[in-house]
Parts: sequence; structure tokens; C-alpha cells
Amino acid sequence: MERWINQTTGTDFILLGLFHHIQLPTLVFALIFLVFIMALVGNVVMMILIWLDCRLHTPMYFLLSQLSFMDLIYSSTFVPKIAIDFLSGRNTISFIDCGIQLFLFTTLVGAEYLLLAVMAYDRYVAICHPLRYAILMRPAICGSLVVGTWLGALLNALIHTVYTLNLPYCASREIHHFFCEIPALLKLVCADTSLYEHGVFFSSIVFLLIPISAIMVSYGQILSTVLGIGSNLGMKKALATCSSHMIVVTLFYGTAIMKYFLPKAYHTAEQDEVISVFYTILTPMLNPLIYSLRNKDVTGALKKVLGR
Repeated sequence: MERWINQTTGTDFILLGLFHHIQLPTLVFALIFLVFIMALVGNVVMMILIWLDCRLHTPMYFLLSQLSFMDLIYSSTFVPKIAIDFLSGRNTISFIDCGIQLFLFTTLVGAEYLLLAVMAYDRYVAICHPLRYAILMRPAICGSLVVGTWLGALLNALIHTVYTLNLPYCASREIHHFFCEIPALLKLVCADTSLYEHGVFFSSIVFLLIPISAIMVSYGQILSTVLGIGSNLGMKKALATCSSHMIVVTLFYGTAIMKYFLPKAYHTAEQDEVISVFYTILTPMLNPLIYSLRNKDVTGALKKVLGR
């Protein structure tokens, strides 16, 4: 640790990372890097399939391509830095790089929260209002919804990044995390941050609880519509269409709620790191697998491409 401190400048941070309390760091690093490669390949393949196959040029798959794009950038924001730190032995990050990482993370996580709600709305319109689907989810509206998710997330990230980086930091620069995140940075601030923490909590409500409430309402309406039809075939088709999305929602929102809404007394810094690994590294790898394995259109497009 002293070697890292000696290599830092006055504005550098030290990322204690994932490996300072693990007995087999090489094995853990190898697993993380393997998951990262799988996430890269899976999301790139998903975007290429949606782009190549005209049968996938629908609002649902356009939104899915956006999810893959977010996951691609998402995992690429963290794992290369983890790899560089592990291989070089230097766990430092400059003040500017920390701000960039914080901005990218906050933008991408916020955009994904909102996008999952938009995807649930898409399924609601497709199942509950199929005759109006082409109008309610026409390209202009679909594009506007996606642009709205990005703009909302960018604005939120810009506000939090600028404010967080302008706080007075103490002499200690050790971040008990493997990337720059607001809760980890606030622990280093030499000032009362209680008011700002309330602002962060309000932001979490906007980007977590409101979208998840919209998702629950959408799927409640879908379930009501499917049960009202009384057709076993229609029910199976609806459940097959929505189950993949619900799995992704449960994984992503579940881990985020555990980290940001449970009282601090119920989770340690080490547990926060494990949860963060799940939704920053594992989830981007799982998403394309979940959507491809449970979707006949995607598997059909993959077979068609491989057949060529």
C-alpha cells in the first residue's frame, strides 16, 4: 500500500479494488476477464444480428440493441481499468479519470434503468393494444423514448459528477471500491454531506423506484389482459415474450435496490463490491444470453448468419 501512495500525486485516488482482501486474486481476475470477454462478444453479436436480420427491425429489438450497446460500454468502463491495475500493480486513478469514470457509470446505469421501463411499456402496448402498436410505437416515438432515456441520464450524471468532484476531499485518498462511485467518494469528503446524500437518495427514487413501479404496472396490465383472453396458447406466447425481460429487470433492479436502499448497517464495503461486480460485470454478460436463449427470433437469426 505504501508503494501505491508514493506513486500518487496530490489529486490521485487509490482504488483498493477487488483483490486486496482475496486469497486467490489471480483466479478471481481470470474469471472477471473471462466474463468481460463473454459480455463483449455477446453484446456485439446481439447488435450485429439485430442490424443484419430484417425480421428483427422492430421496436422491441431496437430497444434490445440499445440495451446491448449500454452493456457494452458499461462493462468496458470498468474491466480494462481493473486489468491494468492488476497487471501493473498500480491501483491509482487520476482526479480527471475518476470524474470520467463516475460520469460514464452514472449515465449508463441511469439510462439502463429508464430503458428497462421503456421496454416494459413496449411489451404492454404489444400485448394489451396490438391493433394500435404500429401507431403507439412508431419509429418517431420509439426514437424519442430512447433519446429521452439518454438525455435524462446524461443530465443527472452531469449534475452529480460536477457536484461530487467539487467537494473538499481529505488527505486520505483510498477509495474502498474498484471504481469511482458517489457513495465511495463521499466517505473521503471533509465536510457534512448529509444534505447531498438526501439529493442522491431522491435521484435514486427517480431512476429506480419510478421506473420499477412503471414496469410493475405494465406487467400487471399484461397479466390481466392475458388472463382475460383465456387462451393457453396466447398466455404461453405472452409469458415467453415477457419472461426474458422480467429476468433482466429482477437481476438489475434487485442488486441496485440491495445496495442503494438497504440501510448501511446491513451491508459492508466488501459486500457492496460483490454486488457492484454483479450489476457492472456479470449482468452485461447475462443479458444477451437471457435474450438469445429464450428468443426464437434471435436464435433463428443466429443460425441464419452461421449458415452463411
